[in-house]
Amino acid sequence: MTQDVIALTPRMPDTRTLLAGLHAGGPDLRVDEAGDGAVARLCTDSGQTLVSLEAPRYLQVPGEVERLLGKGVWDESPVWWTEARASSAAAEAARLAGSVAGRLAAVLGGAVWPPGAGHTEVVPGLAGLSGDTAPPGVDVLTARAAVVIQGRPVVAATTWLTDVARNAVRTGRELQLVTPPGTRLTFPVHTLLDGLPSRWVVRDPECGYYDGLSGAVLDWHDGHFTPATTDHGAPRIAGEFRRRAGVEGERQLLLSLRTIHPPDDRLTLGGALELAWRTLTGAPPAGWSTAEPVNVPWSTRQLTELARGRAQRSLPTWVVAVGSSDRPSIATVRVSHTAVGVEERATIVLGYGPGHDVPLDLVPELAASLCTGHGLASMVVQLRSARGGLSTPARYQPPSAPVSFTLGPDAVADLDLIGTALAGTVPMRLGPAAGPGLHYALGDGCDPSGWERLREIHGRMRRIAPTTDLVPPKAF
Repeated sequence: MTQDVIALTPRMPDTRTLLAGLHAGGPDLRVDEAGDGAVARLCTDSGQTLVSLEAPRYLQVPGEVERLLGKGVWDESPVWWTEARASSAAAEAARLAGSVAGRLAAVLGGAVWPPGAGHTEVVPGLAGLSGDTAPPGVDVLTARAAVVIQGRPVVAATTWLTDVARNAVRTGRELQLVTPPGTRLTFPVHTLLDGLPSRWVVRDPECGYYDGLSGAVLDWHDGHFTPATTDHGAPRIAGEFRRRAGVEGERQLLLSLRTIHPPDDRLTLGGALELAWRTLTGAPPAGWSTAEPVNVPWSTRQLTELARGRAQRSLPTWVVAVGSSDRPSIATVRVSHTAVGVEERATIVLGYGPGHDVPLDLVPELAASLCTGHGLASMVVQLRSARGGLSTPARYQPPSAPVSFTLGPDAVADLDLIGTALAGTVPMRLGPAAGPGLHYALGDGCDPSGWERLREIHGRMRRIAPTTDLVPPKAF
């Protein structure tokens, strides 16, 4: 499998230190660049990549190391995060990655993850290796799939993984992520896999391979993992997936919101996201980034500048935001220019441990605020029993239940819904009396029958305006 080794250092790895790390395989290995200079690759004479070294990331957001690597790895903030990935093409590549990271930590006074992987020895004899290899970051490449094998306890939406996903889609392949049964996915990775042709493959020594999200037993067939079926054609479900019960008393509150803004030079993005965070946690997001780990303090101005620059190249923007370490919270945001304006689609997830109250009473207040000056088109709020730490384990989790559905003033006016009770639910009017938004209470988050009422509301909206797209396509 691809071995990831991370150097955590209090000082920035300068050019001389990076060169010392890249000489871990001796003077005979080639050093190439990739990713517009963001990645250095140690290669054999034949061009086979042995280790890819990412550009150092300066983590200014507290709690990110613990969230992704666990407690006790590194407690100080800020810190420089430098990631080396060893190819699975050569047995000694993992030791080479460990030497690269170990040399950085030795010079700069840092630590290496995983514990024991770092060292400073030269790993000789690799320059003459040859053979076919998959692209960097991919362990097995077929005509049907790009297979990535990971042994990390938490798989995050790192720059290299999102690049692999993007290239898989571009070449018409399915991204297949293979992990041990104890691995968890961060919410951004879960979202990434959910939105692409992809599969989370769990390799369990006791029961073979199964899908980490559905539990379907998997077989390797025709160059990719596919669901195995019974004699009657029904999918087989791994017993191990069913036996792993959820975490008692822990819950997640999910908000899926869509805002629309007219394109304007004075437009500032991220305001609705920040308002939701402040209302439900008492503080704004702690940081944001285009990948994990999240490394930059929260700034609506910088988010807007990034999105505007990408829009000028006709590209959407996808970012991750996180809250403070004392309140588990994370979000993914996608900004795009469409026929109706500048759209922000955000999904925010907040975690609550046993004994912690979920602030459902604040949802109407938030909905009212979003209906005034934030361009709200729609918002769906859900509650589910799941890990308060917000990462996704490879086991069955009960579905979420809806709490509420809110339509912004412009959507209400376009659909002419004033005075209309949908699915037997009388909405609360929010915002200006002349042009209010509508807030539909659907339940307390414990009764999944609220989805039926939401489907009826959506169906009614479709009959009024068949082309409308106001409800997020599916629940998390």
